Amino acid sequence: MSDEPQPQQPRKGRAPNKPRAAAAPEDRTPGRPPRTGRRRLVPTRRTLLVGLLATAALVVGGFLLGYHLVGIPAANALATQQANVYLYADGSVIARDGEVNRENVTLSQISKDAQHAVLAAEDRDFYTESAIDPQAMIRAAWNTATGKGKQSGSTITQQYVKNYYLRQEQTVTRKVKEFFISIKLDREQSKDQILEGYLNTSFFGRGAYGIQSAAHAYYGIDASELDAARAAYLAALVNAPSQYDVITHPENRDTVERRWNYVLDGMVDEGWLDAAERDRLTFPVPQRTTVSTSLSGQRGYIVNIVKNHLVQNDVVDEAALDTGGHRITTTLQKDKQDAFVDAVNDNLMDRLDKENRKVDTYVRAGGASIDVKTGKIVALYNGIDYVKQYTPNATRRDFQVGSSFKPFVFTAAVENGSRTQDGRPITPNTVYDGTSERPVQGWPGDRYAPENEDHRDYGDITVREATDKSVNAVYAQMAADVGPDKVRRTAIDLGLSENTPSLDDAGPSIALGVATASVLDMAEAYATLANHGKHSDPTLIEKITRNGRTVDLPERHTRQAVSRQAADTTTSVLRGVVESGTATAAQTAGRPAAGKTGTAEEDTAAWFAGYTPDLATVVAVMGQDPVTAGHKPLYGAMGLPRVNGGGAPAEIWGQYTREALEGTPTTPFTLRLQPGAWKTQPPPGASSTGPSSTGAPENDSGGTGSQAPDGTGTDDEPTGQEEPQPSRERTDGTTAGGDTGDDDGTTDGPDTTDGTGDDDTNGDRTPGPGGLTGALTQNGRWT
Repeated sequence: MSDEPQPQQPRKGRAPNKPRAAAAPEDRTPGRPPRTGRRRLVPTRRTLLVGLLATAALVVGGFLLGYHLVGIPAANALATQQANVYLYADGSVIARDGEVNRENVTLSQISKDAQHAVLAAEDRDFYTESAIDPQAMIRAAWNTATGKGKQSGSTITQQYVKNYYLRQEQTVTRKVKEFFISIKLDREQSKDQILEGYLNTSFFGRGAYGIQSAAHAYYGIDASELDAARAAYLAALVNAPSQYDVITHPENRDTVERRWNYVLDGMVDEGWLDAAERDRLTFPVPQRTTVSTSLSGQRGYIVNIVKNHLVQNDVVDEAALDTGGHRITTTLQKDKQDAFVDAVNDNLMDRLDKENRKVDTYVRAGGASIDVKTGKIVALYNGIDYVKQYTPNATRRDFQVGSSFKPFVFTAAVENGSRTQDGRPITPNTVYDGTSERPVQGWPGDRYAPENEDHRDYGDITVREATDKSVNAVYAQMAADVGPDKVRRTAIDLGLSENTPSLDDAGPSIALGVATASVLDMAEAYATLANHGKHSDPTLIEKITRNGRTVDLPERHTRQAVSRQAADTTTSVLRGVVESGTATAAQTAGRPAAGKTGTAEEDTAAWFAGYTPDLATVVAVMGQDPVTAGHKPLYGAMGLPRVNGGGAPAEIWGQYTREALEGTPTTPFTLRLQPGAWKTQPPPGASSTGPSSTGAPENDSGGTGSQAPDGTGTDDEPTGQEEPQPSRERTDGTTAGGDTGDDDGTTDGPDTTDGTGDDDTNGDRTPGPGGLTGALTQNGRWT
């Protein structure tokens, strides 16, 4: 082995080191020193450009993706819910129902001052700017972050999107959706549409959603009536609805007035309000309380009667009613409705002592009033308070109508030309045997012998007297003479429902009012008698609109239900009930009147059904246990031995009718009676062919010219004189005239007139007009 050192072998897998060559000067960027230290951390321009381009691509891509993914959703449930608004005939509000107090209106139904005030408060550049305002959003975020108060940078479009399509939570997700939906909505809807939606969805406090409900909640007016001052206050409320109500928070009055002034100044700056007019404005303090629109008092009854009627007659279905938005104008007249309530309180409710008389806790009342000529229901009384007594007493069908049914029996007799068992025609002066518990003759069914009130025997008595005294024995026999089926048919033709309980198969007892018709049913039937036998379909609905569009209503019709002779002769008999019979208390109406009292079995209900030539009204006082709901007798109520139709019901009727017709001219009855209605007939068993006991001529074509006792010019009482007497003045201003004519062209004396010389002043010889629109009916029946 050599002593010289040997070269070492490189390790396996490792290359030998090579010397590094120095960088040539020409390889560096000329004039730029190498980046060392912290400079190496600063991005170059190229890096910045690439970063900006990448960021822009991400933003644009994100925008496009978001715009594509976020669609305009369906409206949220709260935003679409509205109240149904129920109105009196004059347009004043009866009630609102529904979970949300909102009534949508079109932009044209909102005053320009109200539109401009909201724009001045919330978004003055609304009509010129885009759906979003980035500068405002950044400014609001900065002010909120720096402690200058929580602020919103949202445009009206964004606020509307939040109210209508989204929820109110403050989340990034909701804000992102709001952003994209606003942009899309701005492309699809006009500015007017968006503003209209915003004004209908904004919350103004006092439970009011939308400017229409707010106008009613704070000032009791429609949004179309808002002036600049009141509009500016409502616009200020949007900022803080609860805190800015100066009635509930008077301590915030100064803050609210500053906001109010800000709104008005903005209106002036934008040219929407004259500066001189603005200087004259004073702060419009809202009403402390407005007319209640809850369901207390009579309001709840009315709302439920109307809703049930709309649904049952397929005018508006239940789902649509639940959604709301209907503006329902009724035929009810506020002054008459108030008069009815006052009359019930004065003559019944205020006389009760519920603490010391248990029977007084049973007392209920129901009433209905109908315009005779039009069939419009002008007033209803259903109970003391819907939230205390839910059953509507005007429409319930569970109390017997008693003797108030008897006029239908006599009407049926005249209509059908009925005769007694011994062949005498039934007229007001037909004589019957009025002995109590006298068995009904000619009835093939079981023995029926009704008793008179207090078991009183009357002996031979005329139909007119039997009606005045409400003699059961006479009318049960008359029902058998006419035929119960014909009586039933006449009652239905006049206005009772075919479904009235106990109206079928009643036999002679039908005359005593075993049927349980409602107060409203009876008012409809009596209105037909008052209208000379013409039946006008009753209606409670004048007009319905939803979101500004009119809802079609069924047509109304008028028909001749019974002949004018039958109806008018009945009226002539019923006048005596008021003048000298069981209903003299009704004379307080101060008008020519006709009517009939009635009492249910065991005195569980007392009725008075009456009418003037203008108004038909029925009142019932009922007994019902407030715990068991069972029918109860009214013996001892109000401290009286008994309650009968000539008491509180007739007294209520008299006061109501006087107040309801106050200021209107007194109208006399003009009647045409059946031939021979004036003649006194012989008693049962005597010859019916002998001379009249009055000495009047026998022929039906000539008359005595007698005057009606109330001066209405009817031929309904004998005078014992062969020549007509001259007319005489009455204290009510009417004039007694001569005999009346007949529908079929025969006469029983000259026609009664109202002084015009026209023997058909009411046009009753021709069929009534049909096709009257704007009313709610169900084949001529109320349900």
